[in-house]
Amino acid sequence: MPKKRSGGGLSATQQAAKFLGVSVLAGAVMAGIALPAAGALGLAAKGSVKSFDEIPASLKSPQLSQRTTILDARGQKVATVYSRDRTVVDLKDISPYMQKAIVAIEDSRFYKHGAVDLKGVLRALNKNAQSGGVAQGASTLTQQLVKNYFIEEAGDDPTKVAEATQQTLGRKIRELKYAIQIEDKLGKKKILENYLNITFFGEQAYGVEAAAQRYFSKHAKDLNVQEAALLAGIVQSPSRYDPVNDEAEATKRRNVVLQRMAELGDISQQEADEAKEKPLALHPSRAKNGCITAVKGAGFFCDYVRQVVLTDRTFGKTKEARAKLWNQGGLTIRTTLDPQAQRSVQASVKQHVYKSDSVATAATIVEPGTGKILAMGQSRPYGVNTKNHETSINLSVNQDMGGGAGYQPGSTFKPIVAAAAIEGGKPATQQYSSPYEMTYPSPVAKCDGKFWRDDPRKPTKLTNENESEHGPYGMKEATAKSVNTYYVQLISDIGICPVTDLAKKMGVARADGRKIQQAPSIALGTQEMSPLTMASAYAAFASRGMYCTPIAIESITQKAGREQKSLEVPKSTCSRAMSETTADTVSTLLKGVVEDGTGQEAGLGSRPSAGKTGTTDERFAAWFVGYTPNMAGAVWVGDPQHKRKMINISIGGVPHDKVFGGEVPGPIWRDMMSGALEGRPAPDFNLVDIPDEDNGDGRGKGDRGANDGNNGDTGQVIGGLIGGLTDGGTSDGATTGDTTTGAIGGTFPTPTFSLPGNFIQGQSNGGGNGRGNGGRQG
Repeated sequence: MPKKRSGGGLSATQQAAKFLGVSVLAGAVMAGIALPAAGALGLAAKGSVKSFDEIPASLKSPQLSQRTTILDARGQKVATVYSRDRTVVDLKDISPYMQKAIVAIEDSRFYKHGAVDLKGVLRALNKNAQSGGVAQGASTLTQQLVKNYFIEEAGDDPTKVAEATQQTLGRKIRELKYAIQIEDKLGKKKILENYLNITFFGEQAYGVEAAAQRYFSKHAKDLNVQEAALLAGIVQSPSRYDPVNDEAEATKRRNVVLQRMAELGDISQQEADEAKEKPLALHPSRAKNGCITAVKGAGFFCDYVRQVVLTDRTFGKTKEARAKLWNQGGLTIRTTLDPQAQRSVQASVKQHVYKSDSVATAATIVEPGTGKILAMGQSRPYGVNTKNHETSINLSVNQDMGGGAGYQPGSTFKPIVAAAAIEGGKPATQQYSSPYEMTYPSPVAKCDGKFWRDDPRKPTKLTNENESEHGPYGMKEATAKSVNTYYVQLISDIGICPVTDLAKKMGVARADGRKIQQAPSIALGTQEMSPLTMASAYAAFASRGMYCTPIAIESITQKAGREQKSLEVPKSTCSRAMSETTADTVSTLLKGVVEDGTGQEAGLGSRPSAGKTGTTDERFAAWFVGYTPNMAGAVWVGDPQHKRKMINISIGGVPHDKVFGGEVPGPIWRDMMSGALEGRPAPDFNLVDIPDEDNGDGRGKGDRGANDGNNGDTGQVIGGLIGGLTDGGTSDGATTGDTTTGAIGGTFPTPTFSLPGNFIQGQSNGGGNGRGNGGRQG
């Protein structure tokens, strides 16, 4: 007597032998299932054995794609994302009614046959022969499971999905061989469990647990008989029998399943009749997928986490491998997001800038010394509904991480120039003539041993805030007043290379991925940056010279079968960007800006803080970047499209004649940092003594006027300042420096010049003739 396995059916060897022994019949049978009765039977009979033998002997079950959960630093859920909404459960956690219903309607002889049901095949062959087409299939649950394996392995590749579902003889033969193997390896109970976890139930629900949640908002183990019958009926045609969209058709199908269960003795006829009379009683739940579901306004941070997984080689050597990891899901990602800081950022952003405003704001907070991104938010919600002012562009990050091309940081770049000078040996009392008006010094040393030169035929002029603002100035007062001519003289003295070298050590790079240009105008903040870049750079000042690359992920575990395994995640790399003395000196300079300079509106009261304001020319952007010893944050406000000047504008319901870095970004920074730091230690900086300058005209600290740091914020960068030629050459272009007007001691000065018509659009030829207009904003 043939040897039987538990669960019924012949052994794998016996089934294979039986198949080969009836190859002609099997070829015809398989053709009858997959193809019209006539035409291909001869080929099938001749080719079946060879094709069967050439199929690889082992089928590796794919790792089922599941939902990924993103958590904040405290373990609270931020968002759920998935390629396929699936939660794998054990058979014991699936209602017995569900198990019986799916067998009854899909493969009623499941426990009586092996991998292939020959009676079912012959029945289907006869039916198809009569119809001249494919009127009835004969796939067992095991064969369907194999087919679903292939579909799962295909992922979202339409070509592979088509190959996995095509009605061909070859696919049927391949399915049969693997079905035989699975029957022998897994047994009936495991096959049923796998089938219920992999199959599609419509409405984005893969697997019975997701389906139970989608249609009834309950677990699969709690399904009653009529609910189980409804779900089992959906499998044959999820779109046709979708109860959400066609309740009548779904009810008919459910009742067919109930009747079949009664005929098989799974339930009594009375139970079936009573269940048929009951309404569907749906309690559907919405599919909650993607970063659009993120709480606390963390959709953009969620998207940043996704970008990290898709781009960082820690998660795979190729982009295909990384995409597969993300799409397979089953990940639990614990991030660096601090819920208190995130709530505070979103509250401040929402208060000060409305989503419907013609401009937007983006804000980011990082932790000095670790690189952890603690918060990330913006005024325009995450999404694709532009009518609701949504956007999927993350305004806080670089272009390659889902952001735009960045925004000119203006005077917020000047502390980097100061740090480079101090690191190179310049004292914080260094003085320059700093006249009200001057031409750019020329030549200025570049990194390649060559020189930037202005056009001697059309020397480029720049001015300070107004005519009464003239030197000599030392670094302390020049920083407080953001004196253009001082900082241009400073970078011209030390050379461009020390500044770009330090910027690189501080992680400062253009948001569009291009190199920072070799021109003295960079001292005025002409190179487009992202808020995350600026926050991370200022964190190096806060941590006394240590720069740490930003990170968003603390740990990842992946569900592999019944086990959880930890995955390697990117680590922050911390390195010394400057000496402690240099960082402490810059902190001393910037602490004064917040206490009694341009950043007073950003002050945190008794908590020590430091920072710098910035407003670009023509007011396309305004910034405040600042820090305490334990948090660093950057706030940008502007039009991402660089079309709306912030003049005669309403932002957050407040009218403004002109917008300044200290007036709008400053209060946003103050409020978000106050909330983020509430209840946390308030350490002081390691300050250094910088004597007040004696300029010979009686000016000192008491006469230090407060301006917005607009002097040199953007500047107009044309030709020579950007394209700069090599030593011995001349440039064909010219640059107009950033100038502002306003009274000494006034809080919000006024830039006085306009940009060339094509500057904002960012046209740049970068050609060898030295012409160029400073890249592009946005």
